[in-house]
Amino acid sequence: MGDMVSFASNGDSAQGYLAIPESGTGLGVLVVQEWWGLVPHIKRVCDRLATEGFVALAPDLYHGEIAEHTEMDKAAQLMTALPPDRAARDMAGAVDYLRAHEAVQNPRIGVIGFCMGGMLTLVLAAQQGDKIGAAVPFYGAPLGDNEPDWSNLRAKVRGFFAEQDDFFPPAAVKELEAKLRGMGKNVEFEVVPGTGHAFHNEENALGTHDPDAAARCWAAAVGFLNNTLS
Repeated sequence: MGDMVSFASNGDSAQGYLAIPESGTGLGVLVVQEWWGLVPHIKRVCDRLATEGFVALAPDLYHGEIAEHTEMDKAAQLMTALPPDRAARDMAGAVDYLRAHEAVQNPRIGVIGFCMGGMLTLVLAAQQGDKIGAAVPFYGAPLGDNEPDWSNLRAKVRGFFAEQDDFFPPAAVKELEAKLRGMGKNVEFEVVPGTGHAFHNEENALGTHDPDAAARCWAAAVGFLNNTLS
């Protein structure tokens, strides 16, 4: 349904997967990959968003590298080796590309991401200020020393987290929610009962895919993006 595109990234170039709805126009949403890379699952997320009427772009943060869903060690290596400054430039370039695209109807972009991408969703929203209108992290958040400067966060945030998650423990996630609310940020983090990390990904290697929880949270995320960005 979508196609690979190139866009400017702070004097260089980057690539991403772009899906446009049949109507030809829609609200712009950035999709941030998991630690596996720009794999078919993330492209399907873009396609699903296009079916819902969004213009969806997933930047390729690993620049062509991917890990299969059975290669957790490789995925961890790719994530660890990802240069943070390059990832920030690529995501910022993707935001600007969407905002300037003729198919995109909204000046403030939405962002949705999963696991590593959920963490980067919040980092990007904090970095990009008024350019981001809505942020939807799934089971990923910058905790502790990984937290960015939150002062420039302007987006409304609706996050979905797993009840059983050693990567992003729900207690720490709720502490971050309380901190951001105390700063006056519009943030709601839902810990989904009975779920494990990566419950939205039907291909996840942990065996934690939860179709019912995934469907409910997806519908809530789509509704939130529509209502917030329209």
